[in-house]
Amino acid sequence: MTADRVYNVLFLCTGNSARSILAESILNAEGKGRFRAYSAGSQPKGEVNPHALKELEVLGYPAIGFRSKSWDEFAEAGAPEMDFIFTVCDSAAGEACPVWIGHPMTAHWGIEDPAAVEGSEVEIGRAFAQAARFLKNRIMSFISLPITSIDKLTLETHLRQIGTMEGASFKQPKAS
Repeated sequence: MTADRVYNVLFLCTGNSARSILAESILNAEGKGRFRAYSAGSQPKGEVNPHALKELEVLGYPAIGFRSKSWDEFAEAGAPEMDFIFTVCDSAAGEACPVWIGHPMTAHWGIEDPAAVEGSEVEIGRAFAQAARFLKNRIMSFISLPITSIDKLTLETHLRQIGTMEGASFKQPKAS
């Protein structure tokens, strides 16, 4: 890892309509110049959840130009080579992923699906706000890591620990 390049990060979720979109926008804004974020899904819904876009607007993050897409796009020849891949839903974490070019570092940062919340617009909005907050906290922890000056094993440990922060949808197994 060197300081003179931009690192590619892929956020994966099953539908690529909410959590992964939130994470992509937040990292692209907060990590600008150091990180370039992308998002994809194993079974993309085909459209971005409007509540996710609304929450990005409320928080002042870019909310245009997103689309729900398959993770296969990032496993094809000519796709950007990923340095990091984070799953943000438990379903995607358990699925057989494509073979990624370059052997990126991976971690699971699962949070509950705000798109699954039923109720009033206020309750749904609260779920999206909470998901965005949990993702932003993880992203801010990630971008504060001294990735150019720590060894790979230590970095991988930190990436897994970030996934256990407040709001984790399930606790990660402890490394043996």
